[in-house]
Amino acid sequence: MRPSGRATDALRPVFIQTGFARHAEGSALIRMGGTEVLCAASVETRVPSFLRGKGQGWVTAEYGMLPRATHSRGPREAAKGRQSGRTQEIQRLIARSLRAVTDLRALGEISITVDCDVLNADGGTRCAAITGAWVALRLALETLVRAGTLPAVPLKGQVAAVSCGLTQEGAVLDLDYAEDSTARADSNFVLTADGGIVEIQGTAEQDPFTEAQFNTLMRLARTGTAELFRIQTATVEEALKA
Repeated sequence: MRPSGRATDALRPVFIQTGFARHAEGSALIRMGGTEVLCAASVETRVPSFLRGKGQGWVTAEYGMLPRATHSRGPREAAKGRQSGRTQEIQRLIARSLRAVTDLRALGEISITVDCDVLNADGGTRCAAITGAWVALRLALETLVRAGTLPAVPLKGQVAAVSCGLTQEGAVLDLDYAEDSTARADSNFVLTADGGIVEIQGTAEQDPFTEAQFNTLMRLARTGTAELFRIQTATVEEALKA
């Protein structure tokens, strides 16, 4: 039995609330179990200097954790004057994931930054951030279409992410902190709704895992992201109706 009582192939309860950041062009507060991440997409009508005059846009992301998002207070990175390596790695992962499903040429010379702030952390914060960030980006692009800035939403598909790992219960989907902290191996899968792979991060914490075990984790990730894509779609459709 998993600590949460879930089946090995079950996600934690997932809920996405749109419009949480009222001033952002698109926003989503995603809850995956005890993990909560606020994703807010901001639009700028300019691009980084390396893209000026090239007729294409840019999508990037920033990531951070509130001091008491975890069991003990962590210092604000702004107070230390620099971001940790973990923060930089995660926000680059989020940005790559979003760009993988965005038609940057169709976006034109527009930049969108998705800020992902972890309010509560209970494992899987980067995966929740990617999943919620896509919803925030989708709604921000819809805002541009409705304003007449873009003729159509320049997205090529959906992207979501989920963790899988090897624990005492075997291969499991969507690890919470209790499982993640003791897992024999853990992986993060960033996948697209049409079956594509954006990125896989896999680490053996103890003994190396086998290819057969990896394939089991991959199958679990496909199961989990299929449900996340369904939730993303339903959330966006409901938001657009409103």
